[in-house]
Amino acid sequence: MPLSHGEPVILGIESSCDETAAAVMVGGRVLSNVIATQEVHTRWGGVVPELASRAHQEHIVPVVKEAMSTAGIRNEELSGIAFTQGPGLIGALLVGTCFARSMAQALRIPLLAVDHIQAHVLAHLVRDGVDRPAPEFPFLNLTVSGGHTQLVLVRSPLDMRILGSTMDDAAGEAFDKGAKILGLPYPGGPLIDRYAAEYQATNGNAAATTFSMPVPAMTGLNFSFSGIKTAFSQLVRKGISADPAFIELHRNELCAALQNSIIDHLLAKARRAMREQNLERIGIAGGVASNSGLRQRLEELGAREGWQVFIPPHAYCTDNAAMIAMAGHFLLEAGRYAPLDTVPVARILG
Repeated sequence: MPLSHGEPVILGIESSCDETAAAVMVGGRVLSNVIATQEVHTRWGGVVPELASRAHQEHIVPVVKEAMSTAGIRNEELSGIAFTQGPGLIGALLVGTCFARSMAQALRIPLLAVDHIQAHVLAHLVRDGVDRPAPEFPFLNLTVSGGHTQLVLVRSPLDMRILGSTMDDAAGEAFDKGAKILGLPYPGGPLIDRYAAEYQATNGNAAATTFSMPVPAMTGLNFSFSGIKTAFSQLVRKGISADPAFIELHRNELCAALQNSIIDHLLAKARRAMREQNLERIGIAGGVASNSGLRQRLEELGAREGWQVFIPPHAYCTDNAAMIAMAGHFLLEAGRYAPLDTVPVARILG
């Protein structure tokens, strides 16, 4: 695609966990978005940090080459290189950070350090040729992933304030741990969603289960999912003690009960935040934003409350480099460059 005069060309690199990704963005339009998934973790039932780091080292060069080739962009056309500085697995982040620093230094172009969680929010603004609305500012974003659960007041692309966050487990972790309790393979969150949808298709209402799950008693806008996880474990253990075939007989209903409890907690806090902030626009982002039950129930809640609801395509919900490039686009515009000695950080940036 020919470049328009003055349009910034950003290479985005994502390596926070177990996805090695690169994307090229021109003037806010994504031209390529390449992801290499690390299948090695499946046999271990979760992400193994050391294995993730090694896989990133193997994948990053071919992934970046493919992203540049697909976009039809040469190295000398790049305006800046955006990379995930954190949060994430420190070894995995180090691979992307070192690659981005070296490439930026070699090309003598700006280095752009991106907060992974803020980038998830900016996935709403990615343009890819498909006509879909983007939220106007301000809006509330419910960011839900395997490692993070936050309510964020988004005033502008670079002005976000966290209103609430999880005090223990993240929602995605609760899904995956629940799946493990049921003996489902990793990653288990999508399977919980699938079996809950099957229960709904059979019974007409996924919320009408015979299994009782607790409602976390958290004040304010913070979340807690450890109690849900513990209650689910006890429910399954008790069921198995009464009937060894308990999981096999009730798998879909158990998945629906767990999913309902998690989504109830998420949406109760989101509704409270919307009312406290007097907002009319809400979005969701992060890997758990791909959950069909959450997407459906948020749209239903939005229709009842009169909100505008924004949900990114699935490709921009899970970890990807298009959202990193989008964040880099705004950092470049603002002149917020990172020094070449920038280091990765495992925890959420300030």
